[in-house]
Amino acid sequence: MSTNSSPSTTPTPQSRIHGCLLGGALGDSLGYAVEFDDISTIRGRFGPAGLLDFSALDGGSHFSDDTQMTLYTVDGLVEALEWANEGTAADANACVWLAYLRWLATQGVPVPPSAPAPQPRWIDGQAALKHRRAPGNACLSGLATGEMGTVYRPVNPESKGCGTVMRSAPFGLVPHIPAEAVYKLSSDAASLTHGHRSARQSAGTFSLLIHALMGGQSLHEAAEYALDHARGQADAEPALIERLERAVQLASVSGPEAATGRLLSPEDLVRELGEGWVAEEALAVALYAVLATAAPRDTAAEAAGVAHFRMAIALAVNHSGDSDSTGSIAGNILGAYYGEEGLPAEWLESLEAPEVIREIAGQLVAVTIA
Repeated sequence: MSTNSSPSTTPTPQSRIHGCLLGGALGDSLGYAVEFDDISTIRGRFGPAGLLDFSALDGGSHFSDDTQMTLYTVDGLVEALEWANEGTAADANACVWLAYLRWLATQGVPVPPSAPAPQPRWIDGQAALKHRRAPGNACLSGLATGEMGTVYRPVNPESKGCGTVMRSAPFGLVPHIPAEAVYKLSSDAASLTHGHRSARQSAGTFSLLIHALMGGQSLHEAAEYALDHARGQADAEPALIERLERAVQLASVSGPEAATGRLLSPEDLVRELGEGWVAEEALAVALYAVLATAAPRDTAAEAAGVAHFRMAIALAVNHSGDSDSTGSIAGNILGAYYGEEGLPAEWLESLEAPEVIREIAGQLVAVTIA
């Protein structure tokens, strides 16, 4: 395996931001087509190799709540940064919470009269984001309390579902802020819906991985950096550490460059790393899929990026588990690494509402880079 292959030219920050959000939506969309199917059903529908391409889906595929909430995370951060750029301090986590309450309204879920009534923003008028696409119960119930959950006053205190991780890439996309601030923003936002420390730490670790890729680290360097940070937490979650260490170890003996390399079967993937319904499992499955399929060092980089993306997403979604979330996380990682240039062009042509995703990515670029 090689995780040090890199694009032929370093992607711009703008390209990484667009790539991360579009790549996550691609992985989410392919995975959403099989999210509730076990691997036997997937093989029965698409053949022994499973679902490999959007062309196998007669009616295409939609993205799920994973992409919806990711885009609303961006919108909350953009609002906080807009205030900051105007010289007014704003609580970023409060802005993200208000954004999530606006997303909750698109799902038709009421909140108590005591909850704030957020002012509408551009994102709220986008029809593609108003569909109900199997949203996570903890995300719905945590927001429906109308209370802003915190680490010290958690909603859903025992919830550790992957609903925190799948929406947390945007925290790593904001440039020029310290790693500790990235981690805190992400873990605090996880507490808005999930109280378990694994949900918080998995989200923070994922955001740090994205932050490291934005800073130019290789896939392997970013993975080790994020894992080291997770190990260093005073209340480090053992399940998260164990899953991520196992994912990295398994990837080291898989893939094109390993002497005895063989990618895990879907059955072995689930047995080793879990189904992805909980936070640390979703991150571990996606990380394994990305690292184990990395291209050999001597492969032409641009072609390798697209081929790597295809192979990693196929591995991330073809299993008996939460296929859209594991696909989404893998897509976020590779999009941030390769930039938009590393995404399959024909897949982008099949993507739902790409203009909405590009607009929201552009808004983040405008308040941070432009």
